[in-house]
Amino acid sequence: MATRAAYPFSAIVGQDQMKLALILNTISPGIGGVLIRGEKGTAKSTAVRALARLLPDRVVVRGCRCGCLLSNRREYCTECAERYASSEPEGVTMPMEVVELPLNSTEDRVSGTLDLEMAISEGRKSFEPGILARANGNILYVDEVNLLDDHIVDLLLDSAAMGVNYVEREGVSFQHPSSFILVGTMNPEEGDLRPQLLDRFGLMVDVVGETDEAKRKEIIRRRLAFERDRDGFIESYRESDDELRRRISEAKANVDSVSIGEDALDLSVRISIRLGIDGHRADLTMIRSACALAAWEGRGEASADDVAKVAPMVLAHRMRKNPFDEASIDAKGLSECLSELVSSR
Repeated sequence: MATRAAYPFSAIVGQDQMKLALILNTISPGIGGVLIRGEKGTAKSTAVRALARLLPDRVVVRGCRCGCLLSNRREYCTECAERYASSEPEGVTMPMEVVELPLNSTEDRVSGTLDLEMAISEGRKSFEPGILARANGNILYVDEVNLLDDHIVDLLLDSAAMGVNYVEREGVSFQHPSSFILVGTMNPEEGDLRPQLLDRFGLMVDVVGETDEAKRKEIIRRRLAFERDRDGFIESYRESDDELRRRISEAKANVDSVSIGEDALDLSVRISIRLGIDGHRADLTMIRSACALAAWEGRGEASADDVAKVAPMVLAHRMRKNPFDEASIDAKGLSECLSELVSSR
């Protein structure tokens, strides 16, 4: 998917929660991706395409079809590990891309395939990379993720969580790094994801059309200006996009050194216990997101206030216990509960 002429990220009007969720995932991919729910025409796809232009280039192994990072030899794909076992690879700089997953994708198309005949007849592995190989180090974008087969969604989420894609057939295997920022979008009117799959997305935000008259008019003005003169419009937002790019780069470099305040830990576990959240994934995601937020805002410690800000994005899709339950608490109830817990610290 081309991103060179993408609409500038800084030119998007409103949708602050969506933009923040995307930025936090770029700073700390371990958050686990973001699911964006909303009606058509609410800048979901526009924001994802614009995001790639803010991310730093990568130095990968020249000729590698799986995008292996030059500096990370421990995670080279099978092909690179064998080829450079006793030699040094050459690097090449590549920009971040948005790799889109078509709805009709099969498991082979996603994970890649092995040529068994060549392995048997010639004694060497022949791997045909899939979408996960293309997505490695990039943004994997799944529009209408709720319409994908569940086993394909499972495959994506497993690969994102493990950071590796492993393909095996008849005793022949191939593996490659599979580290990407997963972004799924969906219109809830067309059906929902199973709760077990919803829980695997780190963050979720709901987006709606802008109701403020001034902002709505500004959206129209900017979109028309972009369509009439794309290059000129992009240039007019270059400085503000460059500032976002600088902040993201600094936050990525600093996020691992952000300390976690005891008050942040206290609030995260109190929230999960109070709301009856199963497991510990939500707790970890709240803390990772809080650290990313602190790094984004240039601070060295994640506080309870950071947890309170990210908690709605972490918890909104984790309320249901099974496919037949209604949400145990709505957005207003979640906000009230968070306010009570924060004020009672």
